[in-house]
Order: sequence, then C-alpha cells, then structure tokens
Amino acid sequence: MNHWTRNIILMALMLASSGMAVALRPTHKIADKGPKVELETVIPHAFGNWREEIQASAQIVDPQRQASLDKIYSQVLTRTYVNDQGYRIMLSIAYGSDQSDTNQVHKPEICYPAQGFTLQSKQGGSLATNKGEIPVTRILTSLGPRIEPVTYWTTIGDQVVKSGINKKLVEMSYGLTGKIPDGMLIRVSSIDPDTKNAYEIQNQFSAQMVQSLAPEYWQRMTGIPLQN
Repeated sequence: MNHWTRNIILMALMLASSGMAVALRPTHKIADKGPKVELETVIPHAFGNWREEIQASAQIVDPQRQASLDKIYSQVLTRTYVNDQGYRIMLSIAYGSDQSDTNQVHKPEICYPAQGFTLQSKQGGSLATNKGEIPVTRILTSLGPRIEPVTYWTTIGDQVVKSGINKKLVEMSYGLTGKIPDGMLIRVSSIDPDTKNAYEIQNQFSAQMVQSLAPEYWQRMTGIPLQN
C-alpha cells in the first residue's frame, strides 16, 4: 500500500467516524414529550401534616450563584414547610430539561462546602414509600453552630441514579435511542443537632410529599413505576 492510498483510507475512516458520531448524537429532549414539569404546581403547598410557610424563619441554602443555576437548571423550587409541631423542613428541587454532559445537576456534597459548610459525613440510605423504596444520599453539614442534615436523591429521565457510574450508564442508554434526558435533584434538609431525629422527620416529609404527587409525575420524581 503506497503513501497516498493509505492517506485516502485514513481520511475515509475519519469521515465515517465523524458522520457516525453526528448520527448517534441525541437530538430529542424527553422533556418535550409527556406532561410538562412545572415545579410550582407539581409540588403541593400542603400535604399530610405539612404546609408551606410563606414567611420562613429558616432560609434555604442556595448552593449555586443565580447565573450558574440559570445555566444548569430550567427551574428551581425552594420552599420551607412546617408541621403541626412547628418542625421546619427546607425543600429545594432543581430541574433541568437537558441533562447532557454540559448540563449536570450539582450534588449537595459539593455545593454546601462551596458555601463554607463543613461536610461531616455522607452515607447511602433508602426512603420508604407506599409503592416502593427510593435510594437516597444523606449528608451531614455544619456552619458554625448550625447543624444541617440533608437527604437528597437524583433522577435522570424516569430513573433514580445512585452513583456517578449509574448516572452515566442511564444517560448513555437514553443517548443510544437519540434522546436527551431531563433530570432532577430533590433535596430536603432541616436545622437540627439531633441527626437521627432529623433524618426520620425528613423521611416522613419526603414520603408524604411524593405520595401527594399526581400519577403522571410519580415515576419522574421517584423512579418507581406506578404498577409497583
């Protein structure tokens, strides 16, 4: 094989590879199909023994600058809820309609330290609902005397992802079908030095919240098929 023939073959292979990459690039957002996600209306203002507190004495920690939030997320919902005993839960839900490599949800264990909090611990767990269990992550953070346990989970499309590898595999499975998945990070926290108590109440709050969802949003936020 002479020099010119080899170069022509290499160029043809490069063009074919480039064309294949373009052909396989996801182009259809799953957010454009099915029920539209409007967090303000999807999440009830009251459920179980919880109600939204309009004038909250404990403020949500927004771990990203607004410009960054606007770039990564389509919507961010922040509310504080209070129960009959006066216990407060801070809820933050970040939704992104495009969870491609350039638009990724930011994990609380990264965001909290970026705001000056100390990350004391991190562990996996599960949230029991009336239709199954949701895998969650629990972190314990502090800022001076403020102790803030956090429970969160992340969805890609209609699946809850447990790890970075799991997340990437789910994204690739969507990409192979030409789809760009949306994604959501649901975070609940409370200012409570009694960590065990905080996580128990956060579990109760989260279970009541997801059980109050309309059926069309159930799997999008829990990863659990309704038939279960």
